[in-house]
Amino acid sequence: MSVVGLDVGSQSCYIAVARAGGIETIANEFSDRCTPSVISFGSKNRTIGVAAKNQQITHANNTVSNFKRFHGRAFNDPFIQKEKENLSYDLVPMKNGGVGIKVMYMDEDHLFSVEQITAMLLTKLKETAENSLKKPVTDCVISVPSFFTDAERRSVLDAAQIVGLNCLRLMNDMTAVALNYGIYKQDLPCWDEKPRIVVFVDMGHSAFQVCACAFNKGKLKVLGTAFDPFLGGKNFDEKLVEHFCAEFKTKYKLDAKSKIRALLRLYQECEKLKKLMSSNSTDLPLNIECFMNDKDVSGKMNRAQFEELCAELLEKIEAPLHSLMEQTGFKVEDVSAVEIVGGTTRVPAVKEKIAKFFGKDVSTTLNADEAVARGCALQCAILSPAFKVREFSITDAVPFPISLVWNHDSEDTEGVHEVFTRNHAAPFSKVLTFLRRGPFELEAFYSDPHGVPYPEAKIGRFVVQNVSAQKDGEKSRVKVKVRVNTHGIFTVSTASMVEKVPTEESEGPSVEADVEGQPRRPPESGDADANEKKVDQPPEAKKPKIKVVNVELPIEANLVWQLGKDLLNMYIETEGKMIMQDKLEKERNDAKNAVEEYVYEFRDKLCGPYEKFICDQDHQHFLKLLTETENWLYEEGEDQAKQAYVDKLEELMKIGTPVKVRFQEAEDRPKMFEELGQRLQHYAKTAADFRNNDEQYNHIDESEMKKVEKSVNEVMEWMNNVMNAQAKKSLDQDPAVRAQDIKAKIKELNDTCEPVVTQPKPKIESPKLERTPNGPNMDKKEEDLEGRSNDAEPPHQNGECYPDEKSSTSMDLD
Repeated sequence: MSVVGLDVGSQSCYIAVARAGGIETIANEFSDRCTPSVISFGSKNRTIGVAAKNQQITHANNTVSNFKRFHGRAFNDPFIQKEKENLSYDLVPMKNGGVGIKVMYMDEDHLFSVEQITAMLLTKLKETAENSLKKPVTDCVISVPSFFTDAERRSVLDAAQIVGLNCLRLMNDMTAVALNYGIYKQDLPCWDEKPRIVVFVDMGHSAFQVCACAFNKGKLKVLGTAFDPFLGGKNFDEKLVEHFCAEFKTKYKLDAKSKIRALLRLYQECEKLKKLMSSNSTDLPLNIECFMNDKDVSGKMNRAQFEELCAELLEKIEAPLHSLMEQTGFKVEDVSAVEIVGGTTRVPAVKEKIAKFFGKDVSTTLNADEAVARGCALQCAILSPAFKVREFSITDAVPFPISLVWNHDSEDTEGVHEVFTRNHAAPFSKVLTFLRRGPFELEAFYSDPHGVPYPEAKIGRFVVQNVSAQKDGEKSRVKVKVRVNTHGIFTVSTASMVEKVPTEESEGPSVEADVEGQPRRPPESGDADANEKKVDQPPEAKKPKIKVVNVELPIEANLVWQLGKDLLNMYIETEGKMIMQDKLEKERNDAKNAVEEYVYEFRDKLCGPYEKFICDQDHQHFLKLLTETENWLYEEGEDQAKQAYVDKLEELMKIGTPVKVRFQEAEDRPKMFEELGQRLQHYAKTAADFRNNDEQYNHIDESEMKKVEKSVNEVMEWMNNVMNAQAKKSLDQDPAVRAQDIKAKIKELNDTCEPVVTQPKPKIESPKLERTPNGPNMDKKEEDLEGRSNDAEPPHQNGECYPDEKSSTSMDLD
């Protein structure tokens, strides 16, 4: 069973797997542990990851990146409209109002949803994990930012479903980091001691997240989270890009923003420059050849200038840190350690800001890039039955307060209730009781819409169906279980109606059985929910006995963002077709490359080691055929079906394979002849020694040895004949005998001769010598365990007397 953690980032992804030796971050086919979150579409297939990033500039319009934040959002979302301006590819509205990505694929316009694009990336990650683990991957844990809303989380789960991944948990980035930190700590305080408070700070490519956690031995609790979803490494890159765009406009009269390719190249160079400035404070150059209009451009920057340029961004760092301390009520002195992760925390100014706020040096004990993926893999191992992991309890926190509002009967007032406060423990369930005569609605929404980085405060509408009044006309008690599940998603998981059923006297007293999720279970004494009151038994004996049962009720959920089953199935089918197309295109390219490799290999070797093994006429013909094939490959053979390349390769191999075989035979044949000669010599000598009455062979029967002599003579005659025949052959002719024929003869010879010459001599029993005090021929006495005669005096060794039957000391030998 596979145990995989996936950190699906805005810019890049990491895959961690649990093996017997622990958690390991695995590399892709380019031996790189980082896989870019980029998908490029071509006329024949898709490329994903490193290969796609390499096409980002040349195929800008058809290469998709930075799409993570489009999950669960409508096309008219202000965030989407703002981001749209900075993208090299087209965003268009989907039929359901979501974000669609328009590209040219297979020479046709295609419209893909964000879920489909993320599913493509997950396909690549799944494939990489399977290649490393050498087995299928289904179970996984996927990371999401802690500020993702229900709509965004559901969208990510749909993407996982499209590609056939069973996501055991959507794990908050910061919770994954905290788990990776805490599970290996041996010095955490005990359960009953004051917990250790650690703050984790993560600034990645597109967002800034902070989190405070309390650690005890085997236990982690998230106390609070804060974030700035619009502050990350890409904002620092944008500052550099703006600076150099202005500089190049003045210096070279070039408008970099007018050409997307030039702008993308500038982004790539600015990102490299930013990384270099993290480790160098001196002036660093930025040079781009043929930037625009065949002009080279150059500039320079140092760390001090960069920090001045990004002063506004650096000021934003403190706000989430203040928010976190306010939520938790901690002072900076209460924090034991501050752990930083994420690529952008390598910027010295960012690190200094965080350290200055907490008044202590920040820790970098975790791998800044891989900590999230490793935490996800640990969580997957905990959830998987395939691994035994140290007991470790994880309590997450609800990032945004959630309230319920419900419709009311005519005599009731409207009800609103905050079911989950901010930073409430998660996953968590609550049971709410309603008095109703008919079906009713519950609407879930975020209580503080201004604190949620998402334009829609509503989560969903839930209709509790099949509710009816009691037989006596009274309102029914309806119990509704609401839950924030392991994915951090709010759900109305179950609803049940308490129904009173009259029973016979003989059935005895009954108690309401309120067991969550188990309607119609027979009542048991004392079986009641901890938060619910038991129904008192009837006060008057004359009244009929009443049995109380829970009747499960269906719930109709209308969520703010959810793909319909038909649409999801269509996406699954489409992804399957694209995977198959990628596979076919890979096979086609492999067939084409095989032809190209064959042409280059033989052209090189025909003028080298293979030259002697082909006649002049064939040599010239084959060279001509190789040249024609090469020309065909780069002209009409550039884009042919797989079979065309297979046929071309077979045509070349008809001439090339015999040449290759002759060369190989000339290498192997002498070695085989030498080995055969040695075996013949060995068996001939054995037969001669037998004829000379050598004692070591006198146990072998005459008829057996005649078989050896006959086999030796026959094989020797065969060997002489084929060697003579081979001597008459030139190197450019097919050999008279092959190495495999000689090998077969060696086996035949060994099978006949070896059992005869190696048969063991029969055992001859020698006369037993009897040991006595006076000599060997006297009557033997029974020997004891020490190998001595019981009559003999016990020997004295190092002053010790070994007892026997004559001595005064007895020994129990049982």
